[in-house]
Amino acid sequence: MTDMPATPRRSSLLKLDDRTRRRNAAERRFQIYGILCIAISILALVVLLVSIFSGGASAFRQTYATFEMTLPAETLDPQGNRDPAEMARVTTIGYQNVLRQGLVEAVRTAGIVPEGITDADITGILSPEAAADLRNRVLADPDLLGQSVEIDALAHGRIDGYYKGRVTMQSAERDANVTPQRLQLADAMTENGLMALRFNWGFVTKPDASDQRPEAAGLGVALLGSLYMMLVVLVLAVPIGVAASIYLEEFAPKNRWTDVIEVNISNLAAVPSIVFGILGLAIFINFVHLPQSAPIVGGLVLTLMTIPTIIISTRAALRAVPPSIRDAALGVGASRMQSVFHHVLPLAMPGILTGTIIGLAQALGETAPLLLIGMVAFVRDFPDAPPAGLFDPASALPVQIYNWTQRADPAFVERSSGAIIVLLAFLLVMNAVAIILRRRFERRW
Repeated sequence: MTDMPATPRRSSLLKLDDRTRRRNAAERRFQIYGILCIAISILALVVLLVSIFSGGASAFRQTYATFEMTLPAETLDPQGNRDPAEMARVTTIGYQNVLRQGLVEAVRTAGIVPEGITDADITGILSPEAAADLRNRVLADPDLLGQSVEIDALAHGRIDGYYKGRVTMQSAERDANVTPQRLQLADAMTENGLMALRFNWGFVTKPDASDQRPEAAGLGVALLGSLYMMLVVLVLAVPIGVAASIYLEEFAPKNRWTDVIEVNISNLAAVPSIVFGILGLAIFINFVHLPQSAPIVGGLVLTLMTIPTIIISTRAALRAVPPSIRDAALGVGASRMQSVFHHVLPLAMPGILTGTIIGLAQALGETAPLLLIGMVAFVRDFPDAPPAGLFDPASALPVQIYNWTQRADPAFVERSSGAIIVLLAFLLVMNAVAIILRRRFERRW
């Protein structure tokens, strides 16, 4: 009779052993680590957004002096013909003198002039841009001459900073651009309804301004420049990238040449953007002789940078379509072309759109390549409508932000934060369009 081996003792399934406890504890720790990482990421995002919005929200509000005055026809239209071409001979200096006289008269009539205030202190609260705005308004409507009109004049940047907390009475004593008396006058005008802080549409619609006029700086030219460049990228990069992806993924033979092409596409997607700027400077400006600081050059450079990203994301979307879709289409008699364009491509369209939007958003935020092709130039004139406007000088949103951060006046820091808010809004609109298109294509399929 042989001895039977002892049967190993097994623990109950209802009772956790030490190994199971350790495994469950490790799982709980992993979940805690994941939640902690997500919380840290959300906290960092909140801090970033709060810092941007707290510093840039004030850029969408601007201080204006509002008063009634009569526009003297004998000064602004000496010929009396109400011809804008003749009236344009009156320079901004002439309008500046008229505007200052009207402000002095309005303030002294209201009886709110503090002691020691001179006429120079009164007129010093206006921005130099106010006279140019009045001139444009009169040239657009000559019938205003000789009438009593309400003037909304931009206040000086230091006065605007006083309303926004950047300037104080103590700092005004050491500032050559403002005096405490002017700040006292601004308080008095506010109490009497002659000055107020209002929403500033000019921040979005006006062009850039000089270093001495931060209160007049706007994003109009930069917005148009970015829009024109995105149009160029959309027209060129998307068809080329999607077509190349379809060929490489569905039709190209698998050999060493396609392997070399795929490796180089992946390498191009990782190349620093400034390299594309050097390439654009050498080819499009020095060789082709396209104009510097033009949206067409910026769009071509960003197209070269975006195509690899679109190709990689589009190929991933095509590869995600189950092979059974292709086999079923071929099995019922469809050609290779019909299988791809009638069945595979519609299923991959949501992923293709997502990759395209990611590429466009990346191109929208690029600064380095645009600096090399001259987009950093100071541009005051708006470009014309496409296609002629693609060759006119313009700026771009990220370059405008970089430009403003390099200026000394603290008001430009506020402007740069406000421009970042506009750029984020631009990206949100692009993503919203992508989501709408994705849902539409999903419903159609």
